[in-house]
Amino acid sequence: MPRTEFKQLLDAGVHFGHLKRKWNPAMAPYIFMEKNGIHIIDLQKTIVKIDEAAEALKQISRSGRKVLFVATKKQAKSIVAEKVSAINMPYVAERWPGGMLTNFPTIRKAVKKMSSIDKMMKDAAWDNLSKREKLQITRQRAKLEKVLGSIVDLTRLPAALFIVDVLKEKIAVREAQRLSIPIFAMVDTNSNPEGIDFIIPSNDDASQSIDLIISTMCDAMKDGLSDRKVEREKDESDEKPFTLKKSGRKAVVKIIVEDDLDESDEKEDLSEDTLSDIVIDEDLLDEELIVEEIIDEEIADEEVADEDVIDVK
Repeated sequence: MPRTEFKQLLDAGVHFGHLKRKWNPAMAPYIFMEKNGIHIIDLQKTIVKIDEAAEALKQISRSGRKVLFVATKKQAKSIVAEKVSAINMPYVAERWPGGMLTNFPTIRKAVKKMSSIDKMMKDAAWDNLSKREKLQITRQRAKLEKVLGSIVDLTRLPAALFIVDVLKEKIAVREAQRLSIPIFAMVDTNSNPEGIDFIIPSNDDASQSIDLIISTMCDAMKDGLSDRKVEREKDESDEKPFTLKKSGRKAVVKIIVEDDLDESDEKEDLSEDTLSDIVIDEDLLDEELIVEEIIDEEIADEEVADEDVIDVK
């Protein structure tokens, strides 16, 4: 995973904070200095925090769990929608529906309603509806798609939240804190970092700053997903059963004999004649077993007969 460069952050304007009069004292450890009444964020600490957050997100995606990205502010909507959809992660870019996490079953019902409307549109009964009814259902479907269309694949609560501007998304922060869901967030100098598990001190208003950090997080998660894919393919290859050809018995004997020769360091090439001497034909083996069983039964009968004769005498 590539490390974020200091110059990249500087060029993107990640170091610009808010006016001094708007600052939150809890952000003091992450402020480098004040210049012209504006706080400057310490980018050295930002780099460390970005690397920590990226590594944690990589591990989450590697485990196959989902991370919900939340960015409803104007300059972050298109960036999050483009970057996050590329790695098949859920995101909220329009409006945070209240109770999305704390009342998750109801949200899932609304998502299922979208699928039921889609199914109804393909049904023959759709043509029998009036124009007014069709228009109402279509508008309802568009409204649900706008708010919930990006979380259709979110079938359970996310493993973590990534939030751009915790001040604007305070409802999402509260819900995640109530459910003990880890929070990754871009925190500016006017925001409160308390309760945020992975703080990324940065400018959450500039589109270039948001683009750089979201891209870094998505790249880390992409690496985690690729690692997960490699591990699954490796596990599947390890679980494949050992298959033999039609001459299965000869192959098994050849393997056993070769293993024995390997242990004694006297391995020789086994020819078909040698194998035929070692392996007995299945039909012949069955006949021999039957003959042996008949002989054993006859011997047992003779022994019983002899014991009867002795008893009579």
